[in-house]
Formats: sequence, C-alpha cells, structure tokens
Amino acid sequence: MTKKERAAAITEALKRVYPQAQCALASEEPWQLLIAVRLSAQCTDKRVNMVTPALFEAFPTLGSMADASEEEIGEYIKSCGLYKTKARDIKAMCIMLRDEFHGRVPETIEELTRLPGVGRKTANLIAGDVYKMPSAVVVDTHCIRLSNRMGLTSSKDPAKIETELRDLLDPSESSDFCHRIVNFGRDCCTARSPRCGECPLAGVCEKNL
Repeated sequence: MTKKERAAAITEALKRVYPQAQCALASEEPWQLLIAVRLSAQCTDKRVNMVTPALFEAFPTLGSMADASEEEIGEYIKSCGLYKTKARDIKAMCIMLRDEFHGRVPETIEELTRLPGVGRKTANLIAGDVYKMPSAVVVDTHCIRLSNRMGLTSSKDPAKIETELRDLLDPSESSDFCHRIVNFGRDCCTARSPRCGECPLAGVCEKNL
C-alpha cells in the first residue's frame, strides 16, 4: 500500500467514525474563531469554550475588541494561560482587521499569517473552515503525532508535514481530515495508551500492520 493509498483509506475510515467533521472551538464569526484559536495555544479547547462566551459578550464586535485595552481583554482570558501575550495579540489582530482589512478576515494564507499571533496552523484552519478552501491542512500536535504513527509522514516539522499531507490527501477532504484526526487522537489513538485492539483503522494504520 502506498502512502497515498493509505491516506485515502484512513480518510474513509475516519469519515465513517466521525461523519460530522467540525472544529471543536465554538464561535459565530470568523474573527471570533481567530481569537479562539489564539487562546487555544497551550490550552485545551474545552477551557477556551468556557472563556469565550463572556469575552465575546463583553466585546461583541470586532471594533469593540480593537478598542478594548490589553488589560481589559486579559481579565477575561486569564485561565487560558499566557494571557498577557494573548491579550496583546488579540488587540493587535483586531486593530489590523479593522483598519487594514476593513473588518473582514482575509482568506489567503499569506494575508492571514500577517496578523499578530497567527501562524500557518491558524491560517489553514480559517481557510478551510471559513472559506472552504481546498488543500487546507491544519497541523497541530494531534496531527503531528498521528501522521507519524500512521506512517503518513516521518517528520516532526509542522511545515514539512503540512506539505507532505497536502500531497497525500484529497484536496476536498484535507480540512475535515484534520478535524477528524483530532477527535480520533482524543478518543482512541491517545499518546500514552493507544487502543490499537479496538482501532477502526486496523489494517490501514502502519502501526497496526
């Protein structure tokens, strides 16, 4: 089985287990999703989803978030860790979105990564989830760990993994694949004790062959 064939088989198996592929972070607007992803750095999605309702109620518009002080934003996000740095990035991001992009979250990777606190992982998430762009590959810790374990990649470098997976995955499936692999990594293929005996990918995952 080639890597491309393995990637296709894994994609189909994950679709059967997780037919509804969606981001675990709750948001109603693209700018809110940007903020939620920034807050998720070194923090669980569950914690972020506990914090953002009050944050977005206090600052319900992009403009109000841009006008808020870093200290005001920080008060709502302390439990997410690194809150001073995150508050600084959130404010700067919102100012740039308001003043340079006229209130609209950009859709290209190049423009998105110009925003404060936004790297390629976040940019690909926005491109895939918000704009439904093909070939969006979100490389987070789950993706790095599982793509190696499954035999799709052998690198630890996110940029290299992004390129390798983009070559292996069906462009129309890549964004959803990344969401599904996160759920799978939490539910079954955990870091310390993967449940290989009950794995739905048995026969296609390199570790199970």
